[in-house]
Amino acid sequence: MIKSMTGFGRCEMEEGNRKFSVEMKAVNHRYLDETIKMPKKLNFFEAAIRNYLKDYIQRGKVDIFITYEDFSEENVSIKYNHDVAAEYLTYLRKMKEDFGLEDDIRVSTLSRYPEVFTMEEQNIDEKEIWKLLEKTLAGATAGFVETRMKEGENLKQDLLGKLDCMLENVDFIAERSPEIIEQYRKKLEAKVKEMLEDVKIDESRLIMETTIFADKICVDEEIVRLRSHIEATRKTLIDGGSIGRKLDFIAQEMNREANTILSKATDLAISDRAIELKTDIEKVREQIQNIE
Repeated sequence: MIKSMTGFGRCEMEEGNRKFSVEMKAVNHRYLDETIKMPKKLNFFEAAIRNYLKDYIQRGKVDIFITYEDFSEENVSIKYNHDVAAEYLTYLRKMKEDFGLEDDIRVSTLSRYPEVFTMEEQNIDEKEIWKLLEKTLAGATAGFVETRMKEGENLKQDLLGKLDCMLENVDFIAERSPEIIEQYRKKLEAKVKEMLEDVKIDESRLIMETTIFADKICVDEEIVRLRSHIEATRKTLIDGGSIGRKLDFIAQEMNREANTILSKATDLAISDRAIELKTDIEKVREQIQNIE
């Protein structure tokens, strides 16, 4: 089974006073690029999350969004920062002396300054939180992988159809090439007869000229390699797995062979088919960029 690099998955779970929501989405990328956005208090789970996902994702730019809610009544406490308050008070009194201001400092005023009072969460049970987070992550990952596999199957069928079209063009070029050589020989012979009239044609010279022409336009090796690349692509698609990079390399080789065929073409029909072949190869390369 092949997988697309485009995918989406979401899962929400709630147990007791805790609630997690995990959303995953991915687009094409040459390598694996994971971005995890979650509350700072959960940052110590990042390594565990990445380790969990590595069994399901090999390539793609993946964004993971995690939200967490704790409805416990006693999950936070207020902390009074004496040192911070004392420093504020020291500077306020200094301002009074420096500028001759009235001393109107009150507790209610001082308490409003930043960091004098802070909210702190109580110690959390990491094992219990990870247990719920992992379950939520598993649900989102399952949906994420399923969408990738469905899209991957669609890509596979589309690519197999394009390979069939490519093979038809290759077969046409292979059948047409010998006809071009024979047509060239007949034209050359007719031209020589027209120019020399009653003079006997040098058959060996004619054969030599035809052979030189045949060597210039011969695409037998390119045809063999193209067929091999097409079958290799087909087999790789059927075998499945993480095959995107391999297919991209094969597509580059196919494009190289098609360019050579086009450069050697002296026949309009072959040129047209070679252009169609290059167009199909480019479409295949574009689709391959979506495969993991």
